[in-house]
This record gives sequence, structure tokens and C-alpha cells, in this order.
Amino acid sequence: MESVKEFQCPACGAALAFVPGTQEVHCDHCGKDVPVSILQTQQQEAESRGFDWGDYKRNLDGEHLTNTNIYNCQSCGAIIETDATTAATKCPYCDSNVVLTDRLSGSLRPNAVIPFQIKASELPGIVKAFYKGKKLLPTNFFNSAKISKTLGVYVPFWLYNCRLQGAVNLNGTIVTHYSDKDYDYTSTSHYLLAREGEMAFQHVPVDASVKMDNNLMDSIEPFDFSKMVAFNDAYLAGYVADHFDSDPDAELPRADARMRNSVSQMFAGAESGYTSVSVRNNAMKMVDAAVQYVLLPVYLLHCEYNGKMYQYAINGQTGKIVGELPISKAQAFVFFLKAFAIAAAIAFAVCVLLQ
Repeated sequence: MESVKEFQCPACGAALAFVPGTQEVHCDHCGKDVPVSILQTQQQEAESRGFDWGDYKRNLDGEHLTNTNIYNCQSCGAIIETDATTAATKCPYCDSNVVLTDRLSGSLRPNAVIPFQIKASELPGIVKAFYKGKKLLPTNFFNSAKISKTLGVYVPFWLYNCRLQGAVNLNGTIVTHYSDKDYDYTSTSHYLLAREGEMAFQHVPVDASVKMDNNLMDSIEPFDFSKMVAFNDAYLAGYVADHFDSDPDAELPRADARMRNSVSQMFAGAESGYTSVSVRNNAMKMVDAAVQYVLLPVYLLHCEYNGKMYQYAINGQTGKIVGELPISKAQAFVFFLKAFAIAAAIAFAVCVLLQ
């Protein structure tokens, strides 16, 4: 049976939930606000230190996730089954906010968290601004019948810190044009540009959840990591939180590719006097790599259209929303007819003026 922590109001005993943009949890029943710091439990040294990459590797055989687990709700006594990566949830019987502390202890404990800053009440306006002006969007796509309940999720991320050092070879070209009395000429000179250097990186994020779409999670960046705070499980009250299910070593190539791309762009952008510059090869090596395990705030919602489910993610810190929008064939046809009519009218007017 999983260990469970429920955050209850000290005044009336009702469930507490973290309030985005504050350092408080709130009781909807009696209206009492409680500072997060008061709910901070005393942790053993290992728990206070949180995730450590070296410890994690040494303990891979000792700490692992199974497919499902069960917990006992301390408010109503219900026994609930969860998947192996759920770290915080709600009891479906009494709606109490619970945190599964076994998923967040020892070397499984996150190093830090960015608390939610965007309130759920702000989401309808964010969604409306997202689809406003999209003329090819199906009518009433984001109506109440098609849109799912928005879910606030703390998504697990790896944050990589390291330096890349070594060499980058670039292809440079200089194009010149000249003419004589008979012809116009174009001359292209090619250069191999060998460059060396290093670049330091901090807080390169890669989502650590297999169930989350990588492109979606990459697209809701950036997060402001200066607002990151030490992990406190009180921030999870009222939200769903996932535990990582993707190994930091397995995700390291994704971080390395992002950093290499940044280095290539930096070297290419630093060259001047060339008509074009492109990367020939990048031989930069990663040194002094370190990783942190953090939870980042994301709202998720879905819309169904023509048998297809569209997923959207909203950055819970900045309000940035990303996701694919469908195109209505009927709307597109009407748009084409209007554009064709305008073009035909302009062409007709030109012909009249030329007569």
C-alpha cells in the first residue's frame, strides 16, 4: 500500500489546494489561507537533497516503478489503483487532494519545482485568444461539448547543465557579380572555416515522461527557471503530478542535440563577410554534465473533431498555448471563393483601365 499525504485545513479539516501565483494553499470550504511554509514537513537529509544522478545510477536495481500501485484515501477510506507514474492526484470518491509520498522520497524526490502561476479561471481567455482570427477553424471547435476538462499537471523534466567544447567546421561562400559588354558573370568562392571554442549551458529542459508528446512539451517553452523553488509537496495539492518514467541517460542525446544545434547557430552567426555560412560538421564534446529532476506546471486539454483527438498544452507559468488546429474544408472552400472573387474583381478592373 502506498504512503499517502493529504493536505487538510487546520480550521475545518477540508481539503486544501495550492493557489497559483501565491505561496499559499486555500480551503474552499471555510476560506482559510495557509502559507506553504507551514505545511513543509521535516525531511531526512536524503529527501532534502532530492534527486542525485549518481545515486540514481547506483540504486537502479533498488528503486524502480511497477505498472500499477494502490493507495488508501485517509479521508474516506477508499482504495484506489493508480498507474506507476502518478505522484499526486484526487480521490474520485471524496475529491480529497492526495500526494503519494513514496513516489517523492529519497532519490525519487524532485530537486525543485516551478509552481503554477496561471489560475484555471484564466484559461478560457487564453484559449479564446489562441483561436481568435483563425478563419479556417471549424465553427464552434472549442465549444463546451467538444472540449475536455482542463487538467493541471506537474510534468517531470530533466534539466541538464554542462559545457560543450571542441571544433566546428563551416562551409562559407562568397558570391560576386560582374559584367563586360557582352555577358553578366557570377563567381562563387568556397571556403572551409575551422573554428574551436566552448559554450556553457544551464537548465536545458527535456521532459521525462514517456506519455507526454515531446514536440508539445518542447513547444511550450520557455520557462523562467529563476522562479524555480525548492521542492515542497504542498505545491502539488489540487493538481496531478507525474513521476519520471524516462531515464536521464536515455534522454541525454535529446539534450545534447539541442545544445549542439545552439553551438552550430552561434558559430555560423558569428561569421561575417560571407554570402552564406553553413555547418559542415560539429565535433563538440560534452564535459562536466549534471542533471536535476524538476516538476514544471502544464495545463492539458483535448478537443475531438471528426473522430480525431487534438491535444493542447498551456504553460502553467507563462500562459503560452500550443497544439495543432484542424482546418474546416467548408471554411477553406468559402475562403478560396472569396479570395478568387477578389482576384477576379481586381483583374477585371485592370482590364477596364487598360482599354
